[in-house]
Amino acid sequence: MRPFIHVNCAMSADGKIAGSDRRQVRISSEEDMNRVRLLRKKYDAILVGVGTVISDDPHLTVKGLGYDENPIRIVLDPKGRTPDDARVLDETAPTVIVTSRDCRREWDCEETIRSGEDIDLEEVLGILAEDIGVESVLVEGGGETIASFFRAGLVDRYTVFVGSMIIGGRTAPTPADGDGWVAEGGLRLVLKGSEVLGEGVLLTFDIKGRAL
Repeated sequence: MRPFIHVNCAMSADGKIAGSDRRQVRISSEEDMNRVRLLRKKYDAILVGVGTVISDDPHLTVKGLGYDENPIRIVLDPKGRTPDDARVLDETAPTVIVTSRDCRREWDCEETIRSGEDIDLEEVLGILAEDIGVESVLVEGGGETIASFFRAGLVDRYTVFVGSMIIGGRTAPTPADGDGWVAEGGLRLVLKGSEVLGEGVLLTFDIKGRAL
C-alpha cells in the first residue's frame, strides 16, 4: 500500500508556474490561496522538491486557520541541498528529508530517508505509509517533482488553478517539467470539475483508468 497522491499547483494562462529565472510568481487568487490552506489540512503530508525550498523558502504549514497541528512536511532532496536555515526546518511542523542513498548530509529534522541512486519514489512512499503512517500526500511542486510522480504513475488526483496572467518564456517551468520526458500517447485525465475562484479557474482531474 502507498499513500493517496494529490498533485496541486497553480499555472498562468500560458501554462507556466514561474518565470524563466524559476522564481515564484503569485498566480493564485486570494480565493484559491484560501482553498489551498484548507486543502493542506486534509492531508497527512505536504511534499515539495528541494528546488522549491531553495527558490521560495516556503513554510508548508496551515496558516491563519487556528489549527494546533500541521501536516508533515516532506522535501525531496537527492543531493542534500536544503539549507540548514530553511523555513521548512522550523519547529512549526515535523519535516522528513528524502535523499539519494549516497547522500550523507544530516539536518535537524524529524527523519531522513535515503533511497535509490536518485530517489525511488515507490520505495519512499512505502516507507512513509508503513513506518510513519502517512496515508495521503499533497504534492505542491515544483515542476520536475510533479513530473516525477506523473512519470512513475503515482498520481491519483490533479488540481490546477489557472490564473489570469501570461508569464511567457521558452525556459519558464511548467506543471510537468523536466528534460526529455514525454508520456507516450499522453497521460489521460478525467475532468471531474471546474470552479471559478476570483480571476481564475480551478480544474480538478482524476487519472483515467484509476479507481479512487
